[in-house]
Amino acid sequence: MHKPNVTVAAIVTCQDKFLLVKERDKHTGNICYNQPAGHLEANETLAEAAHRELIEETGISLNANHLVGIYNLHAANGVHYMRFSFAFNSPELFEPSPQDDDILSADWFSLEQIKNLPLRSPLVLKCIEDHLAGKAYPLSLIYQ
Repeated sequence: MHKPNVTVAAIVTCQDKFLLVKERDKHTGNICYNQPAGHLEANETLAEAAHRELIEETGISLNANHLVGIYNLHAANGVHYMRFSFAFNSPELFEPSPQDDDILSADWFSLEQIKNLPLRSPLVLKCIEDHLAGKAYPLSLIYQ
């Protein structure tokens, strides 16, 4: 039976900026940017996983507002990812303080800046564009 990797991503916005993390891709070794994101762990809901990843990778604690979308990606490394992206609104441009050693840094970027960054996957920009297009589904859509 095929089992995709279930991942979550936090799309954090404030003042027309998006919070991204800088990391080294474990498969290629390249430096890239991603939303605070990671794998679903045992005994947590998808929204809880997104909240946990946000804290671990940026030191910022916020609650998810809504689900932006569910994304299916067959990556170049042969791994199949099923990504659940959640929107978080930040009341201010908090100074990120990553707790995860795999995160090199975290910072706020405009959409135009993001378009020129080396992104972890095409889903990084796709999720932001969907968020900006108004895609928003209630958290209750996911039975927890």
